[in-house]
Amino acid sequence: MSSQSVYDFTATDIRGEAHSLDEFRGKVLLIVNTASKCGFTPQFEGLQSLYADLKGKGLEVLGFPCNQFRNQDPADDKAISEFCSLNYGVDFPMFAKIEVNGPNSHPLFEYLKHNAKGLLGSEAVKWNFTKFLVNREGRVVGRYPPTTRPSAIRADIQKLL
Repeated sequence: MSSQSVYDFTATDIRGEAHSLDEFRGKVLLIVNTASKCGFTPQFEGLQSLYADLKGKGLEVLGFPCNQFRNQDPADDKAISEFCSLNYGVDFPMFAKIEVNGPNSHPLFEYLKHNAKGLLGSEAVKWNFTKFLVNREGRVVGRYPPTTRPSAIRADIQKLL
């Protein structure tokens, strides 16, 4: 798996269109599993702020809704998109709802988890708003727990830009 990069994966956006992540080649990526009804949901504001401030320098934030943690994103993709836009002004790319753990885990998240282990070497995503930082070469360089605010990652992102 380590010979791959994030550019080797495809994902369906929140409108149902398939995209190769190769579209983001040369960008710094912050990939996040999100949820609309989670205690960490207000982090959408911080993610949008990072995106607005740094997209001109090469940052892309990619949101992947997930309903695997206490049923905290039960809505369909259209409702999730509207919620993020109306409540947090999200205009960074949002993708279709996925699973991040288990037998139906999205291959991108399998790659991310394998290349940036969590606490005590665990690969499993423990909760919503786990964040993966990817450099301009498509390699995972960091993993941040849900408790890490987006603003706390700014310096790490800026080093890669």
